[in-house]
Amino acid sequence: MDERGVRDFFGLRRNLVLLLVAILAIGVGEETWMRFMPKYLESLGAAALIIGLFDGLKTLLGAIYSYPGGVVVDRWGHRTALVTFTGISIAGYALVLLIPRWPAVIGGTFLFLAWSTLSLPAMFSLIAKNLAAEKRTMGIGMQSLMRRVPMLIGPLMGGLLIDHYGMVGGVRAGLGISIAMGLIGWLAQRRIREESLQFEPAPGSFWVVVKGFDPGLRRLLFSDILVRFCERIPYAWVVIYAMDVVGVSGTGVGLLTAIEMIVAMACYVPVAYLAERFGKEPFVIATFFFFTIFPLALAAAHSFPMLVLAFAVRGLKEFGDSPRKALIVSYAPVEMRGRTVGAYYLIRDTFVSAGALLGAWLWKVGPSVNFWSAAGLGATGTAIYCATLIGRQPKSRQFAV
Repeated sequence: MDERGVRDFFGLRRNLVLLLVAILAIGVGEETWMRFMPKYLESLGAAALIIGLFDGLKTLLGAIYSYPGGVVVDRWGHRTALVTFTGISIAGYALVLLIPRWPAVIGGTFLFLAWSTLSLPAMFSLIAKNLAAEKRTMGIGMQSLMRRVPMLIGPLMGGLLIDHYGMVGGVRAGLGISIAMGLIGWLAQRRIREESLQFEPAPGSFWVVVKGFDPGLRRLLFSDILVRFCERIPYAWVVIYAMDVVGVSGTGVGLLTAIEMIVAMACYVPVAYLAERFGKEPFVIATFFFFTIFPLALAAAHSFPMLVLAFAVRGLKEFGDSPRKALIVSYAPVEMRGRTVGAYYLIRDTFVSAGALLGAWLWKVGPSVNFWSAAGLGATGTAIYCATLIGRQPKSRQFAV
C-alpha cells in the first residue's frame, strides 16, 4: 500500500490531520492532571460531596455544553468554533493554576471543559464532512485513538510530577503544561480550511431537533444512558480506591492508566475496519458489556496485579466506541448534524450527571455497594439494547452521505 493508500485507509485528510494534532497537544496537557483532580480536591480540603459535585458537574456541563457547541458549529463553521472553544479552555487552566483552592477548581470547570465538551459536535461534524459515509467509522476511530495517546502519556507525566512535587505542586505544574499545549492546539486549528457549506443549516429549536430523532437513535440513547450510569457511579472513586484502599502510588496510577489506554488503542483501527465491513451494532453491544464488567473487576481487585487486570477490562470498554459514534453521526440529518449530535449528548449526560452524586452516596455506604450497583445498571442497559435489535434491520438512512 502506497502513501496515498495509507492516507485513504485511515481517512487522513488535511483538516482531520490538523484536528488530530490539536487533540494530541491539548490532550497531553489536560491528562497530566485531569485524572488526579478528585485526589487534588481532597488534598485542598474538599469533602466527599464536593468531589462528587465536581464529577457530576463535569458530566452536567458535558451535557449542557454539547448542544450550544452544535449550534455554534452549524452557524459559525468548524474552524471558528474550535478556536473559540480552545481559548475558553486555556482561560480555565490559568484560573485553576493561579488559585489553588477547591472553589477555584469548581469555577474553572465551567471554562476548562469547553474543549472536550463544546467541541465534540464540531469534531464529529468535521469528520462527517470530510469523509465518505463508509470511512466515517475509521475517521472517528482515528480521532478516538489520538485522544487516547494523551491518556497514555499524560497520567504517567502527572504521576511523576505528583510524586516529585506533591499532589498540589504536581497538579499545578501539569496545569502550566496544559496552557502551553493548549496554545499549540489553538495554532493548529487556526490552519483548518473552512469550505463553503453544501447545505444551509436547517432552522429549528432544540425540541424540533429531538422530535426529529431517528427511532434507531432513540433506542441507542436510552441504553447508552443506563450504561453511562454504570461508568459514572464509580468514576470519581477509581483513583481514590486505587491509592487509599489498595495503596497504589501516583506513578502506579499512571501505569494503570497507561495499561488501560494501550488496550483501548489496540482496538480502534481493527474494530473500525471490521465494523465498516460487518456492521456497527455488534461492536456497540460488546462495548456495553465491557462497561458492565469493569466495576465487578474493580470490586475484586485488592492488589496491584488485580488492578492491572481491571484496568485492562476498562480499556476494552472502548471496543465499540467508534462504531457507536459513527451510528450517532449516521442517524443525524446533514443540515442539522452538529445540533443532533449535541442534543444526543445533552440528553444523555444530563441524566447521567446524577450518577456522580449517586456514586458519592453509594461510596459512603461502601466501595463494593458502589461497584455492584453500577454493574447492575450496565447489565440492564446492555440487555435492553440487545432486545431492541431482535428482528430489526438497519435503515438505509444510516448509510446516507
